[in-house]
Amino acid sequence: MDTTTMILVAAGLLGLIGGLYYYYYNKDKKESLPVATGGAENENLHSKQLRLQAYERLVILAERISLPSVISRNNEPSLGKRDMQQLLTAAIKQEFDYNLSQQIYVSPEAWEAIRNLKEQNIHIINQVATILPEDISGIEMNKKIVEFIMNQPQGSMHTMVQEALSYEARKLMN
Repeated sequence: MDTTTMILVAAGLLGLIGGLYYYYYNKDKKESLPVATGGAENENLHSKQLRLQAYERLVILAERISLPSVISRNNEPSLGKRDMQQLLTAAIKQEFDYNLSQQIYVSPEAWEAIRNLKEQNIHIINQVATILPEDISGIEMNKKIVEFIMNQPQGSMHTMVQEALSYEARKLMN
């Protein structure tokens, strides 16, 4: 083979290799763009799911720390007033502490509503316990707490908190 033929074959091979490189480079580039966009969309979807789950957990928490619910789960007939007071407040605090991490996924207003619900319920328990005589049973104290709640003209706070949380969750879904 003469040198001219060898140069033409080498140039052809270089052109073929360059063309293949260019083809595969552009193909990879085009395929990676939708993945990057899809990745951001998937991340946003995952974030939204986490936030919705947090609102769901807070709605459940509001129900679990509602006074009727706490009383029904912790109604110990043998306890006196002070022991029942401690049991109820500890149960509310434990439920709240268990869900403390949810605050990073929800609005500050939603978390503040939950925190206020917890504080209000503990305050009601302590106020009713303070008013009642020392020798009253825990069961009687629980009845007085339920009576107090039933006589609230504005309705139960836990229901209002649950409605506010549901509203925020619906806003997030739209």
